[in-house]
Amino acid sequence: MSDAPIEPQDWSFGVKVVQIEDIRVARGLTRRPRTSCRHRKMVYDEKERRVWCSDCETEVEAFDAFTYLVEHYAAAVSKLNRRAEELAQAEKFQLRSRAAKAMDDAWRSTTMAPLCPHCNNALMPEDVVGGLASTSKEFVRAERKRKADLKK
Repeated sequence: MSDAPIEPQDWSFGVKVVQIEDIRVARGLTRRPRTSCRHRKMVYDEKERRVWCSDCETEVEAFDAFTYLVEHYAAAVSKLNRRAEELAQAEKFQLRSRAAKAMDDAWRSTTMAPLCPHCNNALMPEDVVGGLASTSKEFVRAERKRKADLKK
């Protein structure tokens, strides 16, 4: 035997275990690696109070299930907002189309001519063939409002 002094080892007082998961979390990674299944077919079991995927038949964490629901809700809301914008644009276009159609129908009459709603002068197609003068819609609306306020 050798006469070398005995040096206490760290493992003699207990094994030092390094948790790899803690290092992964400290670096901003998840504790568990993601699976290839995206868990698109989740089953919500009310009796057992758990959520599981019917594709891979594994239990889905509550946070993942909630995130999936929030993503679908956000997508549905964005789709509804986009649809509302499309409908608003279609209504604006339809309003112009209806006005043009009404004007066209009035001009097609062989015996009658449409009247200007403001000055009651007849509008003939020949009056607008050479082009029309235009003004700002905001200016016209403000002027109409001013005239309506004066009548009160």
